[in-house]
Amino acid sequence: MFLKTFGRRIINSPALTRYNTLFTAPMVKFQRRFKSHDAGANEDHNPHELPSHGYYGTAEDDYMKLVLTLMLLPMGYYVFHQLQRFRDEADIRKLPQHLKVVDYYKAAADEIAGILEDEEHDDGSLGPLFVRLAWHASGTYDKGTNKGGSNGATMRFEPESSDPANAGLDLARERLEEVHKKFPGMSKADLWTLAACVAITEMGGPVIKWHPGRKEFDGTYVPPNGRLPDGSKGADHIRDVFYRMGFKDQEIVALAGAHALGRCHPERSGYKNPWTRAPTTFSNEYFKQLLETKWTKKNWDGPTQFEDPTGELMMLPADLAFIEDPEFKKYVVRYSKDEELFFKDFAKAFQKLLELGVDIHKSAPPVTYGDGTPPGPNRPTWSYW
Repeated sequence: MFLKTFGRRIINSPALTRYNTLFTAPMVKFQRRFKSHDAGANEDHNPHELPSHGYYGTAEDDYMKLVLTLMLLPMGYYVFHQLQRFRDEADIRKLPQHLKVVDYYKAAADEIAGILEDEEHDDGSLGPLFVRLAWHASGTYDKGTNKGGSNGATMRFEPESSDPANAGLDLARERLEEVHKKFPGMSKADLWTLAACVAITEMGGPVIKWHPGRKEFDGTYVPPNGRLPDGSKGADHIRDVFYRMGFKDQEIVALAGAHALGRCHPERSGYKNPWTRAPTTFSNEYFKQLLETKWTKKNWDGPTQFEDPTGELMMLPADLAFIEDPEFKKYVVRYSKDEELFFKDFAKAFQKLLELGVDIHKSAPPVTYGDGTPPGPNRPTWSYW
């Protein structure tokens, strides 16, 4: 009775349901043949008694074989799943694998978020510096030749690394190198752009859609200096630079809104002071300052810049071009009144900037930081979020 009960419990166990096909069919076949054989031998047999003999030998032998099989099934089930687990662990160790990639990207993004605060740096955050790094690495793109841009992380090489426009960005690269040592499966180009997306979200800005897939070039080709915007120039220069990359006026103004972050340093750009009073908070404050503040030329020995009545804030000639040019100004007005619209347009334009010249697979949803599970290694097909 015990063996019968034990056998039934094993058969009805939920853990073995998926393997019923391994033993149900043979049992049914066995029973049918058993009944057929026994019926021919003894038509008026007692159905509650075991027959004297069966398909595989005596009835007692057949019954014990069945019970033994059922007792061994749990062991087979365990062995099967142990082997499956070992195989899965081996797969996970090989990047890329689905679950590992998700964890890898998320851990890298969390690591970046964890190093943003730095009381010894400027206004207490590395966020603006990481945004500037990704911006300048991406802003070298030329749609005519399809060269330049974030792909390749070419700022590691001359002459881009010593471009005066990139002064101070060696610090950003050094700090992110610490992250790269922990996540060597990521290309540095992916890491730099991911750091900007994480920083923007952590500083209160929008979630930026981000796709991995950038590679590391060997320095054979490095974009020439002079492709980045020059803060001392006006609207024509701004359009020349951004049209070369494939942007339109609305996108140009949206991207300029990143000047809500950070500050200028005389030892780097020659300019001095921040654009807003909250240089580590992403907002539409830059546009409000442009429209609502009276800007006058700063009287000093440095390059031409403009200051507010307190002398604590500044604007560059290129900044004021956005309110001097009628086409640019209409977007400045819109964004100053509607921060949600600015966030939405900036997120799209910044994603576009980071992906210029990059062959990114987009059949799956992009990676996001802030409302999804973040970021990763150097394969163009990894977009699981």
